[in-house]
Amino acid sequence: MHLARLAEATRAVSVALWLAAAFSLTAIVANSGCGSEAMSSRHGLQVIGNQLGDGEGRPIRLLGVNRSGAEYACMTEGLGVFDGPTGKRAIAAMRTWRINAVRIPLNEDCWLGINGAPARYRAARYRKAVKDYVIRLHQAGLYVVLDLHWSAPGAKPATGQQPMADLDHAPDFWSSVARTFKRDPTVVFDLYNEPHDVSWQCWRDGCLTPEGWRTAGMQTLVDAVRSAGASQPIIAAGLNSGSDLSGWLEYRPEDPADQLAAGLHMYDFSAPCDEPVCWATEVGPVAREVPVVTTELGQDACPGAFIDRFTSWADGAGVSYLGWTWNPTGCDAPALIKSWDGLPTATGARFRAHLLGL
Repeated sequence: MHLARLAEATRAVSVALWLAAAFSLTAIVANSGCGSEAMSSRHGLQVIGNQLGDGEGRPIRLLGVNRSGAEYACMTEGLGVFDGPTGKRAIAAMRTWRINAVRIPLNEDCWLGINGAPARYRAARYRKAVKDYVIRLHQAGLYVVLDLHWSAPGAKPATGQQPMADLDHAPDFWSSVARTFKRDPTVVFDLYNEPHDVSWQCWRDGCLTPEGWRTAGMQTLVDAVRSAGASQPIIAAGLNSGSDLSGWLEYRPEDPADQLAAGLHMYDFSAPCDEPVCWATEVGPVAREVPVVTTELGQDACPGAFIDRFTSWADGAGVSYLGWTWNPTGCDAPALIKSWDGLPTATGARFRAHLLGL
């Protein structure tokens, strides 16, 4: 049964369950020191109806932050892979916000080692840095969402976002990522960051762009993940940079594992779906069929009340959300923190207060 249909008391129990699971997970991993293996069976994520659940079937919402950097830093000499600290101290600062998940945006060229990515930050070195960070996050009791964020077709360097994933490299990227993490059930794959300026048909099946290169549709990317032997949940973000789910149910890809979730991006500039009426009429019907994960949530207005409105709505609808972004880039970026120790911006303070108040 969908959380939005449950009584208030049942909602409270569900929230308590995922919090208990998160804290139990933290204790188990901290005591074991084994990284992802300590989370592998009991706490593995799975799609159960229209919810995410752990390995024992308990409902879980992913409530956390994005850690931006690995999508862009690796393409510039001198920045490294992540552009900022990713050690245990930095992760501990995240945990003080009582999150249970971190999303890591990735770069296609750096992972595959192609198209001029600096030698120090690409291929095996990049992959190792990402894998090591994932392990440290798991050791802190955190789930991880891996996202294809920056990509580019042909020999063009991946220095920004495209309307859709490219057929040239994105299937190879996901085959490699899926093989790397297929034994880690506490990782989720977010196929493409922000599809835009394409049709729903193209979104699912791929198409030829006006610039003359072919996109990889969501179906091709799902197939790449499953063909690599990975069975974890997969997130497919909607159109209009993730804010439009109007055609998601009609065009959703086929998944032999039946482990698909809808990805949503929500900002105070995500018109026309930045108001509760749209959340109820367009996001709500999808959330009654499959899990909805708001993989990016933020606002330009600082502090503003937009995040408060959305998180309150999402709590009632059983929708997950991950704040953008855990990087000290300024409130209008938008960003949640002023410094790597977790000092919040005005927006971040409201988001943190909401998380702590659950």
